[in-house]
Amino acid sequence: MASAELQGKYQKLAQEYSKLRAQNQVLKKGVVDEQANSAALKEQLKMKDQSLRKLQQEMDSLTFRNLQLAKRVELLQDELAVSEPRGKKNKKSGESSSQLSQEQKSVFDEDLQKKIEENERLHIQFFEADEQHKHVEAELRSRLATLEMEAAQHQAVVDGLTRKYMETIEKLQNDKAKLEVKSQTLEKEAKECRLRTEECQLQLKNLHEDLSGRLEESLSIISEKVPFNDTKYSQYNALNVPLHNRRHQLKMRDIAGQALAFVQDLVTALLNFHTYTEQRIQIFPIDSAIDTISPLNQKFSQYLHENASYVRPLEEGMLHLFESITEDTVTVLETTVKLKTFSEHLTSYICFLRKILPYQLKSLEEECESSLCTSALRARNLELSQDMRKMTAVFEKLQTYVGLLALPSTEPDGLLRTNYSSVLTNVGAALHGFHDVMKDISKHYNQKATIEHELPTATQKLITTNDCILSSVVALTNGAGKIASFFSNNVDYFIASLSYGPKAASGFISPLSAECMLQYKKKAAAYMKALRKVQQSLEKISKLEQEKEHWMLEAQLAKIKLEKENQRIADKLKSTSIGQGVGPAQENPTGMNAGGQEEASTKAVLEPIHSTSLVPDVESREDLIKNHYMARIVELTSQLQLADSKSVHFYAECRALSKRLALAEKSKEALTEEMKVAGQNISRLQDELTTTKRSYEDQLSMMSDHLCSMNETLSKQREEIDTLKMSSKGNSKKNKSR
Repeated sequence: MASAELQGKYQKLAQEYSKLRAQNQVLKKGVVDEQANSAALKEQLKMKDQSLRKLQQEMDSLTFRNLQLAKRVELLQDELAVSEPRGKKNKKSGESSSQLSQEQKSVFDEDLQKKIEENERLHIQFFEADEQHKHVEAELRSRLATLEMEAAQHQAVVDGLTRKYMETIEKLQNDKAKLEVKSQTLEKEAKECRLRTEECQLQLKNLHEDLSGRLEESLSIISEKVPFNDTKYSQYNALNVPLHNRRHQLKMRDIAGQALAFVQDLVTALLNFHTYTEQRIQIFPIDSAIDTISPLNQKFSQYLHENASYVRPLEEGMLHLFESITEDTVTVLETTVKLKTFSEHLTSYICFLRKILPYQLKSLEEECESSLCTSALRARNLELSQDMRKMTAVFEKLQTYVGLLALPSTEPDGLLRTNYSSVLTNVGAALHGFHDVMKDISKHYNQKATIEHELPTATQKLITTNDCILSSVVALTNGAGKIASFFSNNVDYFIASLSYGPKAASGFISPLSAECMLQYKKKAAAYMKALRKVQQSLEKISKLEQEKEHWMLEAQLAKIKLEKENQRIADKLKSTSIGQGVGPAQENPTGMNAGGQEEASTKAVLEPIHSTSLVPDVESREDLIKNHYMARIVELTSQLQLADSKSVHFYAECRALSKRLALAEKSKEALTEEMKVAGQNISRLQDELTTTKRSYEDQLSMMSDHLCSMNETLSKQREEIDTLKMSSKGNSKKNKSR
């Protein structure tokens, strides 16, 4: 128990450790992703900074150029102002100077126009750059907010993990203390086990010496008495009668009885379903009492009328199978010959379903073509057509697996024992599929009946027939569900009971060997009954002999008493005869006659007494001695039998003790191995705990440092963004003023 608890706790600790490692990997991945995101943001910030600096330089150069142009324009304006009065005063000065001034003015105007256009273009570029900068700034601010939120979430996760890790560490420390206490108790138990093992070893040594002698004696008896070992070969061993498991047979008979009840309910529901379907065909869509139905429905009705000849044999086959499972038989797949009969009846019923399926589908199509059929009713008929196909397919699948289960009782190589469990599992799946199909049929037929009842031409006869069909479909659904759940509940027992067979063998080789085994079982049972009768006869004979000896002793005692009584009577008669002879001699003849009669009677009495006293005393003594020794021999034989039974019982106890000792040795070795493994696991867990603790502490410190560095970089980025904003605002103000 302690080792199991240790292993359970180790498994829990290992699971928690694996979870923590997985969470650590996720956190590592998140930190790496955040690092990559921060690096990308830094690169983007650098690029934006460079572009901003480039634009700033261009802006500075443009402002400087604008200043130069403005100064030049002012100079030109001054010169123009100076030149205008001079021109007025000196109109008559040479035409060459006026033309020169006009050319210069036109050049200056063109240059000024170009500069104005360039300045306008630069203003547009600056406005676009400012808008782009604002957009980038907004994106960076939103990105910064999301990063701050993620950093806060990661910090909360890290705090939660640190708390969890600290709680886990405390829990592991407590478990370590408990394990140390348990290890100490286990060490004490191990010491006690060592002492017990030493005592058991001494007992084992003594028993080994005793059993070795008995083993040699048994081996010599086996070599002399046993002609051959019939369990060595599977062909011979399959003919051996297995141990009679009455509980197994009663369980199998009970299961077969339940299956018979379910099959009877299923047969009743199938009969009702086919019969009421036949009645419905006679009523809808054309009532046979008013008009003739179609030839298709007439043929379909004729086939449905024969349903009892196909459905009833299913119940009969299951009944024969139930009657073949008795308390005295051995119930395995190789001996259930009646399962083949049930499989054949199921095959004939499936042939019946295949025969009526096309007519059923055509009948539904004929209903759909009727003028009374609505679109909803047509949809329900199509669904019922699909359900009927599924029902036939499910029955075919079920018959395939039942036929496979019936093969071991008829064909030796029809089905391997390794496939028994898969076939039984597939039977359960087929039964559940049958239940699902019947649920669909019940659902769709209920909807169909509801729609038909709402039709204006629906008669009471049609409503009653539909209700009867619905009740039979519901009974079929319930029966299918019961038999499916029943089989699922007992499939494990079916699989486990397949190993029931001859001793030290995988099972029966063929149905012929199983049949021979059953014959041998009957002969063995008859032989055991005969032995029981012989034993009872011997017991009766011994009782009669004892009663005979008792009555012989009683007769001898009665004989001795009779001799003593005869002797006493003879002595008494002698004394009376002497007393009569001494009397007076003057007696009349009548007195003499009376004396003579008395003497005759005395002689007549003495004669039988004398004859009975002739039995010799020597023979009586010999009989007494013989009877005494016979009784003594019977007593000694009974004591000898009792001693033999005690010796056999003692031998069995010694064998059981030796087995228990061997099991104790094995358990001791297993416990020592478990102790070693537990110690190794404890040390390994301690090392892993320390390493994980250190790694978690290092990771936490690294994560905290990384978060600090991320905060610093984010603060720097904020400052740079603020400075960029201030500089951009100043530049925009300058440009506006310019």
